[in-house]
Amino acid sequence: MPKEFNIPRSYRSDIIGEIKRRRSAEDSRKEDLRATILDLGPVVFHIARFFGFCYGVENAIEIAYRALEENPGKRIFLLSEMIHNPHVNSDLLGRGVRFLQTAEGKQLIPFSELRADDVVIVPAFGTTKEIFDALTELGIDPQSYNATCPFVEKVWKRGRQLAQQGYTIVIHGKHTHEETRATFSHIRLNGPSVVVRDKEEALLLAAYVRSERPIEQFEKDFAGKFSSGFNPAEHLSRLGVVNQTTMLAEETREISGLMREALVDRFGADRIGDHYADTRDTLCYATSENQGAMKGLLQDEADLAIVVGGYNSSNTSHLVELCEGKVPVYYVKDAGEIVSADEIRHLTLSQKEVVTTKAWLPRKQPVHILISAGASCPDAMVEAVIGRVASLYPTTVALEVAAAN
Repeated sequence: MPKEFNIPRSYRSDIIGEIKRRRSAEDSRKEDLRATILDLGPVVFHIARFFGFCYGVENAIEIAYRALEENPGKRIFLLSEMIHNPHVNSDLLGRGVRFLQTAEGKQLIPFSELRADDVVIVPAFGTTKEIFDALTELGIDPQSYNATCPFVEKVWKRGRQLAQQGYTIVIHGKHTHEETRATFSHIRLNGPSVVVRDKEEALLLAAYVRSERPIEQFEKDFAGKFSSGFNPAEHLSRLGVVNQTTMLAEETREISGLMREALVDRFGADRIGDHYADTRDTLCYATSENQGAMKGLLQDEADLAIVVGGYNSSNTSHLVELCEGKVPVYYVKDAGEIVSADEIRHLTLSQKEVVTTKAWLPRKQPVHILISAGASCPDAMVEAVIGRVASLYPTTVALEVAAAN
């Protein structure tokens, strides 16, 4: 039975909660990726099978609010954003929590200002080995309220094990992201590692594996993305791939495949077992489920899609990527972005800025809308988005919940 976390009631939704409970009871093996239909007459919502808070996010939120409850009167700090959701972070700030760093790692409050009796919460993304050590030296126990996602820690553990066995670790992630910085920090102490952002960078790395690219170009090609003392001639003969857990799972598999192919070309298929480590077991289940559910959702005929989540949320942006080119998609942080039936504010991935689009809602009935949300998005925010869109149709009738055929 799934663990029940103690998170604030304001993040929950009776409607979304009931949908999730019903689908879980009907599909305990998680094999049915069909949408759930909310038929309101003039507007029909197709809701993804999996979306919203994952285990790691609920665990982090429970730990953060427990820290507040257990430490009245104490100074409480977060290393950086708890999760990539502005409403959750704003609520914690409103309760007196202070951020020590930005999501990009810029120091907001010097560690020198901390006292041994302060409380410091480690966010869901985890943090670097250096910061764990720095807090410990100050007399602060970083494990007391360590909200690092267990699946992130699983990646660290697997990466360290492989590095100790002589493998170089290729990390699929954004090298400036908190989680990737933390993963890189924990793994590089045990062996060489290098970060690749996408398939393009993976192909570039594969060229070095095959000795097709001059080694002297490596430092320029991967500036700031490899561990100290990295030697391409020496360290690209045995590889294992792990990822930032919020990346596209299928892209991680593809990058892993590219590394395997390059090693086969270099050493031969009969020797691949000595040079390539299978790391499929490190992929985050929630990321895979949410992305798989989005693909299932896209099987439905629809007029548009709305994806809800923080604008700096990596996993949310990848859900949007899956929609692009298949259906008009609007990436909104909350219901407030839906201004009217004629105007919506949303983030564009290509421009990486919030824009306003006119005439976004088709002048037809019924309108079919796909709905999903990132792993750091509360169910209450999804319900609010659905409610806001429904309010644009004054003749909506009572909702009907049923699995799509």
